[in-house]
Amino acid sequence: MSFNSLGLSDALLKAVSKKGYTIPSPIQQKAIPPILEGKDVLASAQTGTGKTAGFTLPILQTLSQGKHLSHRPIRALILTPTRELAAQILANIKEYGEFLDIRSAVIFGGVNQKPQVAQLRQGVDILVATPGRLIDLQNQGLLTLSKVEILVLDEADRMLDMGFLRDIERILKVLPAKRQNLMFSATFSKDIKKLAMGILHKPVQVEATPENTTVDAITQKVYPVAKEKKTELIIKLITEGNWQQILVFTRTKQGANKLCEAMISAGIKAAAIHGNKGQGARTKALAGFKNGSLTALVATDIAARGLDIPLLPHVINFELPNIPEDYVHRIGRTGRAGANGEAISLFSPDETTFLRDIEKLIGMKLPIENIAGFEPDPKASTQPIKQGQGRQQRNSTPRQPKTDNSNRSSNNSFGPRRTNDRRSN
Repeated sequence: MSFNSLGLSDALLKAVSKKGYTIPSPIQQKAIPPILEGKDVLASAQTGTGKTAGFTLPILQTLSQGKHLSHRPIRALILTPTRELAAQILANIKEYGEFLDIRSAVIFGGVNQKPQVAQLRQGVDILVATPGRLIDLQNQGLLTLSKVEILVLDEADRMLDMGFLRDIERILKVLPAKRQNLMFSATFSKDIKKLAMGILHKPVQVEATPENTTVDAITQKVYPVAKEKKTELIIKLITEGNWQQILVFTRTKQGANKLCEAMISAGIKAAAIHGNKGQGARTKALAGFKNGSLTALVATDIAARGLDIPLLPHVINFELPNIPEDYVHRIGRTGRAGANGEAISLFSPDETTFLRDIEKLIGMKLPIENIAGFEPDPKASTQPIKQGQGRQQRNSTPRQPKTDNSNRSSNNSFGPRRTNDRRSN
């Protein structure tokens, strides 16, 4: 199947061809036709499957064929959990919409809102937003969502993990009742299915890969290692293997900083990226990682969401995630666009429960390899780490959403928001 057979316009086909694509990915083949037909869609798609084009291409086509209003109200709203993902989606929209008269913009927290507001005032057809900044600008009367025709919830599972359910519910209340709804998620948990039931109308369900499985192009392996020797082992692997472009996951921000400092001391060019880092520092670190001036990027799960790094060869789990679905998200950063990738997990005895949960989720036993001199004590405790050291378990009570900026007046359609009810997304 080619892109020509999906019913896309000549302007979009020209943009797709310019990017060098000729054959749509499975999720694009399955999602684009029903979206063009105006149907609601619930899609299961892992990172690296081409899902962003799976919804941006048909949205661009639908809006370009509709009526063009001089004041350009927001007609398509794409909600994402993180700044990085929001910026990446906007970049895709601009690339694919190069030959169309469509205006798009992105808004997210952590940066000055004035440039974002200025762009909104010029008129925007497609708005990509994180929930917090969207609500804040709506509360200030700086944007309206009354003309939205298409709503997209991207990385819906991650938005629930991050506690954005209340924000999503507030946003839904001010959207037109009649609209097309698209939901994309790497996993279909009970919470996701419940959310979908309340938003989607007779949705077409599509999957790029079987639910909660890992990409075939990724070689996965586990190295048992004493907890106190993890840093030494990861430095050994990177330096002796002469690896380039390694994305490393830690469970905490403090752990990311500590590991990054150790790598730099060992002569490895590294940077940490997490929620405590300012947007400027995060953008600089990602740019350095992409252009090769940095060898390793050490990240927490939330900060790494939405990172678009083509042909990333290595992902290392310095610590296993305590939410098994996060393992799927993490390793999905490699093995993209048909390329092979390697995912390595450094496994200490206290992570035994996490490993079992991951294997149960993905339906396979991960191959284990021992490295002489780094093996853990066979008598070491297999008791899980304390919950305070990692993100909460999925079955615990969802955290309340936190968004950005200062407290705003409660005289608005979203209702009051407490001063401490904020996340810088």
